Amino acid sequence: MLKRILIANRGEIALRVLRACRELEIETVSVYTRGDQEALHTMMADRAVCIGEDAPSCGYLDMDNIIEAAKLTGCDAVHPGFGFLSENAEFAEKCSENGLTFIGPSAEVIAKLGNKAEARKIAKAAGASIVPGSDGPVRDAEEAARCAEEIGWPVLIKASAGGGGRGMRVARGAEDLKTAFAEAREEAEKCFADGTLYIEKLIENPRHIEIQILADRQGNVIHLGERNCSIQRRNQKMLEEAPDWTLTEKMRRAMGDDAVSIAKAAGYENAGTIEFIVSGRDYYFIEMNTRLQVEHPVTEMVTGIDIVKEQIRIASGLALTKKQSDITTKGHAIECRICAEDVFRDYAPDAGDIDFLHLPSGFGVRVESALYSGCRVSPFYDSMICKIIAYGDTRLEAIRRMRRALGETIIRGRKTTMPVQHLILYNREFLRGNYDTGFMEKYGAGFLELYEAAGGKE
Repeated sequence: MLKRILIANRGEIALRVLRACRELEIETVSVYTRGDQEALHTMMADRAVCIGEDAPSCGYLDMDNIIEAAKLTGCDAVHPGFGFLSENAEFAEKCSENGLTFIGPSAEVIAKLGNKAEARKIAKAAGASIVPGSDGPVRDAEEAARCAEEIGWPVLIKASAGGGGRGMRVARGAEDLKTAFAEAREEAEKCFADGTLYIEKLIENPRHIEIQILADRQGNVIHLGERNCSIQRRNQKMLEEAPDWTLTEKMRRAMGDDAVSIAKAAGYENAGTIEFIVSGRDYYFIEMNTRLQVEHPVTEMVTGIDIVKEQIRIASGLALTKKQSDITTKGHAIECRICAEDVFRDYAPDAGDIDFLHLPSGFGVRVESALYSGCRVSPFYDSMICKIIAYGDTRLEAIRRMRRALGETIIRGRKTTMPVQHLILYNREFLRGNYDTGFMEKYGAGFLELYEAAGGKE
């Protein structure tokens, strides 16, 4: 088993990894920027090392400083969490070159699957259904237009190195493709330093379903069932649940089998997620995330499996503790991603101090957060500040428990997305499970009107 792990991240995910290490009696080292000197992940680790200033080009993205910190403190592994360097093949390779175990797949596999166009080829070779699109990257808007004419409008322009909805634009006809292509390329270059794009047929308002997989070095691959991540705003997830009760057992088995086949075809190791879109009774592979997902807790709640501990065990060279036949799901779990955003200013980030904090608790409620009263929400990083997870024996019980948990939560000093998420939990279509990725476009404005009518706008 690994002895000392450097956690190359911040916030709630750094704490999540730190806690798993503590339970496995593994020493931890946190890295922090000057602005995070009083952050919980800095204070709770066995050791902490400053790696620079808060700025887009340094700090938690500074590979050399992070690796030097790991070597200086005698670490034998690095856990990247999610975001930042978690899907960076160069970082994984540098860890390996410096004798550090990267807790994730190999650099080669990250590079292969991180390129969405290449991942489509792997999925197709594994026998999975893929969305019609370009065979590989498209060079320019003219080639993109030719491809769109072949597969039919509308189309989705996507960054090959993308993720999290970045570098993605919709073109509904030739007249707006050139602008959409240029915008997608500019964003892709800015976010991923890679402007390579490919084209997919746009499946209008599908359900977004993803399958969690685990794979060890011995060649064993299993899946832990599905999550429904369809409630999104601008391709950013707001609420996730597991399992997805709209799937038939036949579809559930088929999607799980395809996920395992794709992972095996890619030579995958560690935890990962295979993402699908579902339209009616048809489903299509869209991409694979080669890291721990933000929404992993809902899968943990219904399977009883600690995914972070499994990551560490796999990275230590140990075999999976479970076979596919051992995996069962029980009950239902829902997660709300709480972001420090002003919903009345087009969800603009709202950085600053937390004046007072009270987080929910009680039976079936789990909170993942690095907040405390008096802490500061940084303007330099993602606006997600807290995840609240509710578990119930039934979906309705999980919904009611989440309503109660959100009602107990007080985050004074910052505006958050909680009021909108609370209203989602009362929406008739959500209660019926009859929703897709067009949900927020359809109901989002109405939620703001309800909130304002109730006196919510300051």
